[in-house]
Parts: sequence; structure tokens; C-alpha cells
Amino acid sequence: MKTSQKMGAGLGLKAEHYEHALDCTASGLWFEVHPENYMVDGGPRLAWLEAIGSQHPLSLHGVSLSLAADCPPDMAHLQRLKVLADRVQPTLMSEHLAWSTWRGQYHPDLMPFPRSHEALQRIVDNIDCTQNILGRRIAIENPTHYLKLDGHDWSELDFLTELSDRTGCGLLLDVNNVFISAHNQDFNAAGYLDAFPAHAVMEIHLAGHTPDPGDSSLLIDSHDSPVSDAVWSLYQRLIKRIGPRPTLIERDDQIPAFDELIIERNRAQSVLDTHRHLQRETA
Repeated sequence: MKTSQKMGAGLGLKAEHYEHALDCTASGLWFEVHPENYMVDGGPRLAWLEAIGSQHPLSLHGVSLSLAADCPPDMAHLQRLKVLADRVQPTLMSEHLAWSTWRGQYHPDLMPFPRSHEALQRIVDNIDCTQNILGRRIAIENPTHYLKLDGHDWSELDFLTELSDRTGCGLLLDVNNVFISAHNQDFNAAGYLDAFPAHAVMEIHLAGHTPDPGDSSLLIDSHDSPVSDAVWSLYQRLIKRIGPRPTLIERDDQIPAFDELIIERNRAQSVLDTHRHLQRETA
């Protein structure tokens, strides 16, 4: 039976860690996957996901709905996503604020867009469509920025807030994305987090980053290293302001042993536990 425990700090589920994930009994532990890797009718991969979902809460973090594209989501893809969600019953579902399709062609990246009035309405329509078909609330992740685009009618914070207000969607706040974007575009990361709409935050992501090999002044959202001290500091500041929220440690390359990831995960869990304790003391 799936645990009824509160979601604390979680990990991205990797195939090499299935056995460890299934056996781990850490309080608050949950696992996140990219649903695109599990949208199949059967087989060992899906069987493992269902087994782990019977022991731990699951989150489906999509990378290909292309909600910021100039067209509706692919209906066949969306229906397959619904089948998976109905099957594994995730506690959380999320997607990126980006586009990755163009005239039926998929691109292996999450592309930026100008935050125009037109784009806002299009994305609102696409989120409404997605939530209606899934029958679930989803969370939208703040993007990572590498260059400045022209044509914005909205600040990013106002754009995200408006999306949430109009559609009822939640927000996935990736603290590493904020740190990288602030570095690459020269704004204050702490100020961004202090102004982020706390009521809409359904999930938080933490990850590592690296300098771009061709330009060391540019940071890349690489997910191939431990969370940096600067990002940990921002995370603690955020949790102090908004309170505990389900938090994921993302690691998608240079993947270490499960025990090493659990140590990093436990650091996030400690932050959450500390602030839950403080909330109880002041209640």
C-alpha cells in the first residue's frame, strides 16, 4: 500500500537505483520520473514504476508537452500521459514553461519565448486543455535563461502568477534555475525568490550546475553535480519564507551511488523538518 506520509525531500528515479529505491524507508521520501520514459503498455520499466509507486509517492515531470508552442498540445501524447497518470496515480504532475515542437517536429531542448500578451493567452489555453484532459492540477516550472530576449510584455514573476491565477495551475520553483538565470542575466536571485508567489508553489527543485565549456562566465543547468552551497543558501531562505514544500534533488548525469544521493536528499529533508518543527512551535 502506498504510504500516507507527507512528501518531504525526493529523488529522481534512475533505473540503476530501482532496487535501492524500493527498499528505502526514509521518512518523506518520494520519487520523480519523466513520464515520457514510461508511456508504454507494459514491460519491466513500467512494472518497476508501479512497484515503487506502491511504496512511495510519485511525481511525473514532463518535458515534451510544449505548452508555449503556437499550437495546442499533441492530443495523442496527452492521452498517453493521461493513461500513465491514471495507472500510477502520481501525487504531483508538472511541466516546463517552454516550447519544444514546431510544425510537428520535436526538438531536443526546452526553448524560450517572449512573454507577450499573445503568448500568455496561448499558454493559458494550453494549460487549461492539459488539466481538463488529465483531470489533474499541474505545476509549471520557471525556466533557466541563457540569453536576453526582446519582446516581453510581462516580467517573469508576473507572467507565472497570471498563469496560475487564470488556470488554477500550481508552480514548480526550481531554485537552481533562478540562481543560473540571475548569474547569466545579472539580476538578484534572492530578490526573485522573495517575490515568488508562495501560495502557488507545489514543488521545489534543487540541482547542480557547471560553467559552459566554451564560456566559463555562462552557467549551464547541467544536473551533473551536487547542489552548490549558494543554491542551498537560497533554498533555506525560501523555505524560511514560504514553509516546507515537496523538494526534489535532480541528478541526470554523472549519477552517483544511491547512498550518495540519499545524503544530499537528507540535507533537504533536514531543512524541511526544521521548519515544520518551528511551525508547530509557533502555531
